[in-house]
Amino acid sequence: MFRNRELKYGCIVYAGAGVICGSAVFAESRESFAWFLIFFAAGLASFLVGNGLRYRKIRALSLYLKRVLNGERQLDIPDNAEGELSILRNDIYKLVTKLETQAELLLADKAYLADSLSDISHQLKTPMTSMMVMTDILRDQNLPAKQRDEFVKSIQSQLERMEWLLTSLLKMSKLDAGTIQFKKERVQVRALVRKATEHLLIPMELKNQTFTVDIPEDMVLVCDFHWTAEAVANVVKNCMEHTPENGRIAIYSETRGIYTQLVVEDNGEGIAPEDLPHIFERFYRGKNAGKDSVGIGLAMAKYILGIQSGQIEAVSEPGKGTRFIFRLYHLVV
Repeated sequence: MFRNRELKYGCIVYAGAGVICGSAVFAESRESFAWFLIFFAAGLASFLVGNGLRYRKIRALSLYLKRVLNGERQLDIPDNAEGELSILRNDIYKLVTKLETQAELLLADKAYLADSLSDISHQLKTPMTSMMVMTDILRDQNLPAKQRDEFVKSIQSQLERMEWLLTSLLKMSKLDAGTIQFKKERVQVRALVRKATEHLLIPMELKNQTFTVDIPEDMVLVCDFHWTAEAVANVVKNCMEHTPENGRIAIYSETRGIYTQLVVEDNGEGIAPEDLPHIFERFYRGKNAGKDSVGIGLAMAKYILGIQSGQIEAVSEPGKGTRFIFRLYHLVV
C-alpha cells in the first residue's frame, strides 16, 4: 500500500501537520497534548484503514484485468454499490463484456471467411480444371474442326462464368466492407425494371419465354437505382434459368400502406420445401440448381434489400413455379 506515492505524500503531510499542531498544543497544555495524541492516532488509523480498503479494491480490479488479458473467459459479477470505485468496476465489467462479444464475433467472421474461401476455391477450381483438360485436347492437330469449335465455345462459356463469379464476389466484398454509399432517390419502378431486365431479354427470347411487366407508369420508389436494379436482375435471372422453354415470367407491383411490393413470378420447376429456407444463403445450391449456378445472386439481392431496410422472400411450390416478393418501405418504422 505504501508503494503508492499519493498515500505516502498524504501520510507525510498529515504527520507534518500533526507535528506543527502538536507543538502548539504542547506549549499550551500537556493534558490537552495527551488528548491531541489520541485523536491524531485515531485519525491516522482511520486514514490508513480507509485507504487500505480502497487500494485493496483497486488491486482486485487490476488482478481482474490481468486475468482478462491472459484469456480467462469467466466474467466477474458487476458491483451494484454506490461510489466511484463501484462505478469504475461496472464500467470495466461492461467493457470486458463488449470485448468478449467482439472476440466471439471475430471468431465467427474468421470461420465464415474460411468457409467462403473454400466455396470460392471450389467454384473456380471446377471450370479451371475443365478448361485445362479441353486445352490439352485442343493441342491435338488431328482434332476435327467441329469438335475444336465446340471446345472453344465451352472454354469461352467457362471464362464468362468465371468473370461473372469474380464480378459478383467483388460486389459482395464491397457490400460486406460497407464501402458503398446507397443513394436515396425517387425512382420510377418501370424504369428500374427496364434497367434490370434489358440484358436478359435476348436469353428469354431464345428460350421462347413470355415476359410481362404490369407496373403503373407513375409508380415511384425511394431507393438506390443501380443497386436495386442489380437485386431485381439477379432474381429475374434465377427465374429465367429455372423456367422451361415456352414458360412465363411476370413482374407486377402493389402499394400496401407503408411499403411498395414488387413481385417476380414464374411458372417454372419451383423450389423444394427443404431448400426454400436456405436459398438466400451465400453459396447455397439447392437440388434444382443449374450446373453453372454458384449460389450468390439471391444472397446478393437479399443483402441489397436489407441495407435499404427492405425485405425479400420466396413462395414456391414444386412444379408450379415461384414468387419472389420485394418489399421496400416508404419510411423506416
